[in-house]
Amino acid sequence: MTAGRTVTSLSQDWCTPHKYVQAVRDCFGGQVDLDPCSNRHSIVRAKVSYALPDQDGLRESWDFPTIYVNPPYGADREHGLTIKDWLRSCAAAHERNRSEVLALVPVATNTGHWKHYVWGNATGVAFLYDTRLKFLVDGRDGGKGAPMSCAMIYWGDRYQRFSDVFTEFGAVVDLRPLQRRIIGRSGIQRNLFHEDPVKYRRRKQKGTNPCQRDASVAER
Repeated sequence: MTAGRTVTSLSQDWCTPHKYVQAVRDCFGGQVDLDPCSNRHSIVRAKVSYALPDQDGLRESWDFPTIYVNPPYGADREHGLTIKDWLRSCAAAHERNRSEVLALVPVATNTGHWKHYVWGNATGVAFLYDTRLKFLVDGRDGGKGAPMSCAMIYWGDRYQRFSDVFTEFGAVVDLRPLQRRIIGRSGIQRNLFHEDPVKYRRRKQKGTNPCQRDASVAER
């Protein structure tokens, strides 16, 4: 599936269904400021949209109040990117700019991108009830349903509004109690999008505060 970025062997643009576009707008108070992985068929209609080949959404600025992301679900072998790169940018946008960010992604709770950028970082998640979420294909209804469960992830400071809007579409879970905590035996913690895991564990063993912002390891 692709949202503005071509995945090897696929040429179609898979766009967010109407009901979720409206829910995103409602959650953001009516307006989406940035869609960083858009395409010519998108119905999001953000104030600012990035779409290949003219603009690479992962290289452009994400310093906007509200951001909606429907990233490509497969690996982009041409550019060496995966969904992990998009979720890293989502978490970083909220951390650095206090942006409100929503991302529509497959449920894959055991993957590195969920462990690094959702658990311990995100504010909330809505596990969507759609048995097979039907994306718009090239802007039109009638596409096949997604072969996996999907979720809407939220990074932001208005959890209650997120919950009020998305409870209509699925089970909403408050992730705030997990923020700034080390999670699991592997020691995954919210600061990992700033720092290499090996360096993090070494610093942790030396007794340095793992939650302290360190400009020397900030992502550039």
